[in-house]
Amino acid sequence: MTDPMLAYRLSALEALFRQIADTRMAGLPIMNAALRVELVGFELCASEPDLPAAASGVLVTPWFMNLLRLPLAREDDLGRVGVTRRLALGRERFDFIGAHEAAIGTFDACSLFSPMFDFASQDTAVATAQAVLARLREPLPEVAKDVAEQPERPARRGFLFGRSRTP
Repeated sequence: MTDPMLAYRLSALEALFRQIADTRMAGLPIMNAALRVELVGFELCASEPDLPAAASGVLVTPWFMNLLRLPLAREDDLGRVGVTRRLALGRERFDFIGAHEAAIGTFDACSLFSPMFDFASQDTAVATAQAVLARLREPLPEVAKDVAEQPERPARRGFLFGRSRTP
């Protein structure tokens, strides 16, 4: 991670959720004691029209695992709290819910897992987060550009009646 703004924002995000784990969430039965707060795979994400630059990745906590979209520059838009909007992450689009914390400002979250009792260890939770991101960020397969490269497709009648073009 070479972008100093990204490094600063991610450090603040992780520190905030570690503090929440130690204060607001401490002792609640929803906490999985085998897990800790960890950011997984955050990187700059493709910009959405009319939205500022942001980073996306997975936030693992003892009580949830969320896809997160964190603006690189702090935003304080309390009107977005609880509002759902469809945002791209990799090649897919998901419904993200707006959230706000005084320490980092406004961000968007999409729940993957909650509670986290199905994860026996931090390694398992992080591996799951990495697998999700790898799947979302894998490039689209190249489409055959030349008609000759495309696989033969049966005519509609042949497809419907189980007949192929070649005998």
